[in-house]
Amino acid sequence: MKKSWITQVAIFTSIFLLFILSACGTTSENDQVRVAEVTRSIFYAPQYVAISEGIFEKHGIDVELTTTWGGDKTMTTLLSNGADVALVGSETSIYVYAQGTDDPVINFAQLTQTDGTFLVSREKIDHFAWEDLKGSTFLGQRKGGMPQMAGEFVLKNKGIDPQNDLNLIQNIDFANISSAFASGTGDYVQLFEPTASVFEEQGVGHIVASFGKESGTIPYTVFMAKESYLEKNPDTAKRFTKALYDAQQWVDTHSAEEIAKSIEPFFQDTDLELITTVVDRYKSQHSFATNPILDQEEWDNLQNIMDEAGELPERVDHSKLVNNRYAEDAQK
Repeated sequence: MKKSWITQVAIFTSIFLLFILSACGTTSENDQVRVAEVTRSIFYAPQYVAISEGIFEKHGIDVELTTTWGGDKTMTTLLSNGADVALVGSETSIYVYAQGTDDPVINFAQLTQTDGTFLVSREKIDHFAWEDLKGSTFLGQRKGGMPQMAGEFVLKNKGIDPQNDLNLIQNIDFANISSAFASGTGDYVQLFEPTASVFEEQGVGHIVASFGKESGTIPYTVFMAKESYLEKNPDTAKRFTKALYDAQQWVDTHSAEEIAKSIEPFFQDTDLELITTVVDRYKSQHSFATNPILDQEEWDNLQNIMDEAGELPERVDHSKLVNNRYAEDAQK
């Protein structure tokens, strides 16, 4: 009986220890970070690689990803605490700051460094020239958003006045622009990938130019969070940014085919071959940032583009809305 009792105690002790270890494991579980992305695009390949290759998980981060379809909706989600981190254009942080806030939105990790849109023509054009746009109906992006401002910046540099040389349409919601073009609106449209290439494959339109090649280096898409979140969760922000940097390096050192295969689960309705083509297109024009730092020159270029578009409410110093500490630590 004594032996049996000791055995029972040993079994109970083992179960108790397992419970304690399990509880300890619960306290050290990965930190969940709710990310709201402005759209679903191959343009954001490093983010999807960080998820699919387990890089976020390696750094103790579980990402809950939601697509919010549009800069205004994304920022609203962040400000209302529907997300911890937003992936959106840096211009949105300037708009929030200009409206006055005790809790500004801080850019802490850059993902893309060029415009990510392409000019798509309804008709096939063998030898496209930018002046071909004059007199056409142009289906543009939402007024005040980075795609629209960068697009108009490029047009002006090509000698085109968007307001006077084009029949410019800007009153269609971001999520509905592609469907509006597919249904017959516009001679030209400004689109992200993979939609631009899908349209080309389907014969709906034809890619004739890249805004990314023409716009220069800008903080086009950046991970940002409210200052209060970063102050409360500095270690999480540090590990999140380190994971992003590792993913950026992974993308920079792997082939378009390897990247496409990694991110394919995020684009289940798109052929792997087409994903590969798009990734190669973005890599060739250096759209993917190779580190998360948002430097002064990029910040100034952003505000110059906003100013040119008449959308800059006020110039904001780089130090007020950009925190490169996590990005710098990530590279050590």
